[in-house]
Amino acid sequence: MEKDFAHLLQKNQLKITGPRLGVLQVIAQSDAAITQPALEKIMGADVDRVTLYRILKTFEEKGILHKVIDLNGTANYAICSPKCTVHEHHDEHFHFNCINCKKVYCLDDTPLQSIKIPKGFIAKDINLLISGLCDKCNPPE
Repeated sequence: MEKDFAHLLQKNQLKITGPRLGVLQVIAQSDAAITQPALEKIMGADVDRVTLYRILKTFEEKGILHKVIDLNGTANYAICSPKCTVHEHHDEHFHFNCINCKKVYCLDDTPLQSIKIPKGFIAKDINLLISGLCDKCNPPE
């Protein structure tokens, strides 16, 4: 998998560094989108806060990660669709924010109806957030 990440960085004209590879590995292994503070905790001394912030910003600009704002206004990061580029994100999918565990999940397989916006409007970002209980927090009946 690290080889794939190295190729992804090269494809986006980014230097292959330990911190960049580490961030990608942690996010890819997570079952949900992840916040910068959570990444800081996991990465520990391997990456400082400023470097992590720069990595996340660069990855978002390059179309490697997408940012989801949760119910508390906190930014969460997830791996982008392979269709995303530096020029255009294609992460038009629902996100589910669990009100119990606070995790944010990408619902890539949930069909999305086309969204028609009024003439003259230009959509630059779409944030489709559903809140409720995830399958781990929903008590069995």
